[in-house]
Amino acid sequence: MTAIRDTEVLRHSRLLGVGTYRPERSVPNTEVAERTGLDPDWIERRSGIRSRRYASPAETLPAMATAAAEKALAAAGIRADQLGTVIVATITSMEQMPAVAVEVAHRLGAGQAAAFDISAACAGFCHGVALASDQVRMGRSDYVLVIGAERMTDILDHEDRDTAFLFADGAGAVVVGPSQEPGIGPVVWRADGSRNAALKMTAPWHDGTGTRPQARPAITMSGWRVYRWATNELVPATRRMLELSGVTVDELDAFIPHQANMLITDFVTEQLGLTERTAIARDIITSGNSSAASIPLAMEELLAGGKAPSGGLALLVGFGAGLVYAGQVVRLP
Repeated sequence: MTAIRDTEVLRHSRLLGVGTYRPERSVPNTEVAERTGLDPDWIERRSGIRSRRYASPAETLPAMATAAAEKALAAAGIRADQLGTVIVATITSMEQMPAVAVEVAHRLGAGQAAAFDISAACAGFCHGVALASDQVRMGRSDYVLVIGAERMTDILDHEDRDTAFLFADGAGAVVVGPSQEPGIGPVVWRADGSRNAALKMTAPWHDGTGTRPQARPAITMSGWRVYRWATNELVPATRRMLELSGVTVDELDAFIPHQANMLITDFVTEQLGLTERTAIARDIITSGNSSAASIPLAMEELLAGGKAPSGGLALLVGFGAGLVYAGQVVRLP
């Protein structure tokens, strides 16, 4: 019987470059407070957020994703026509087809690349990095572009006191390529569908009869349920990521969690025993919670500010609606 031929290459992978796009408009807590009746100081105490970025109509999802991708490619020294795969992690595309990744690949000139979207909410970027790493390691693609891009304001009830102060817009991208040494550790990921009511949409895009609801569906969230789940799940999960990668807490140069809430970041930081040696990503202060875009945005902020070294070891972890999490240890580009 004829055997199916498969790739025989097995090599290492790493992040080669990172790029971001931050919308021009910065929205302070005082503006959100006017819509919601919340106290601006309470918003900062509860979330760590002082301001967040909102995209204009011209700053579309493909436009922001492409801008971030162009910077990542330039940082990596890779041409778009060298890409074998383009992956976009997003939950805010208003068009079910074609995929945002297809449009981005076209805009970049990556005409020979496969392109697809993934939906894993705020954990989407780390899912994408895991898929990209496997593509490179198996020799199916030499270079993979992973983008987290969101317009969370499109699915936000701007008067909802539980969510309006949290979410924001933006895009971040990395290029994953081959390496002489391991640069991306094994992924640790999980989905817990029993907690799906904690963070979801208020309604489907249709009501079961094919008719769209009169009001656009929006995010609804039970913050305390998400907090309880995250603080219970993320500490053992991140310890497992370190264990599988053979990296100790003391060897970490950076901890880059999804920028969901400063209270969650602080809790996990303390429980892991991270010291002043490790730079902690706190991009949420001025960027808000941009879902799948938050980790690459925070990564770029640490590197650009000299807070974490290129080539340093970083622990990434994303978590969100599902409820789901995913993460891995990487060498920073």
